[in-house]
Amino acid sequence: MTAANAAEAGRLADKLVGAQLAGCVQILQPMSSVFLWKGTIQRQNEVLLIAKTERSRFEELEREIRALHSYETPEIIALPIVAGSPPYLEWLSASLDPKV
Repeated sequence: MTAANAAEAGRLADKLVGAQLAGCVQILQPMSSVFLWKGTIQRQNEVLLIAKTERSRFEELEREIRALHSYETPEIIALPIVAGSPPYLEWLSASLDPKV
């Protein structure tokens, strides 16, 4: 996902990790986006967030992002993990367990 600025990115990351909807959120900045919005080409500096989660948590993660995000239509996409280190994937799964 993207955020308008570092402060918003930090708030989103803290909320998602704190609610165990993401095991980790990486914040990468600065980034320049060029996109079509309401018929015009827009250029905007943004912050990129990569939230590590499992498919079973996506809908809840999306709801939380939509509730907190400043954008009318925030970018919320999922990319599949096609392979991963077993210890890392085990850690991720444990990080998303509300019983931990």
